[in-house]
Amino acid sequence: MKKTVLTFGLISGFIMIAMMTISLVLSDRIGFGHNLVLGYTILVLGSLLIFFGIRSYRENIGGGQISFGRAFAVGILITVVASVCYVVCWEIIYFNFMPDFADKYAAYIVEQARAGGATQQVIDAKLAEMKGLKALLDNPLYNGLMTFAEPFPIGLLVTLISAAVLRTRKAKSLQQPAIS
Repeated sequence: MKKTVLTFGLISGFIMIAMMTISLVLSDRIGFGHNLVLGYTILVLGSLLIFFGIRSYRENIGGGQISFGRAFAVGILITVVASVCYVVCWEIIYFNFMPDFADKYAAYIVEQARAGGATQQVIDAKLAEMKGLKALLDNPLYNGLMTFAEPFPIGLLVTLISAAVLRTRKAKSLQQPAIS
């Protein structure tokens, strides 16, 4: 199971990292609103490897058979490996290349509030909220936990669906009653 989990988890993580890097490069051009949609689309695409990992395990190791529990275990481990890759990459990017990310995001949120006709009191509350968020994001542990919470639920959902679809039941031997 280890080889399958690592292979598909690392491929899934690589897809998420590569696409995240591309979306971050394009983020100034497409804006935060579109980048959010693009980001979650990337996470879903990367999570599709969970299905193929479970299927590979079923066919190559399980001899065409896999229970829901075993399929879930394989899928959730692939999810964890991919999510950890995603977190490590984001931590490197955030702290080394994009330390102004939280400030840019805060400016976007405030501008959205202004464009929506928010009062100055609401805007000030948003500013205070964003200041608190920046303080949290500057803590590597909290930043990592928040980042892990992005791909993991998607992977969990894909794991549940894939395990349900790919599970197989052992065929009962068909015995013909003896006719005498």
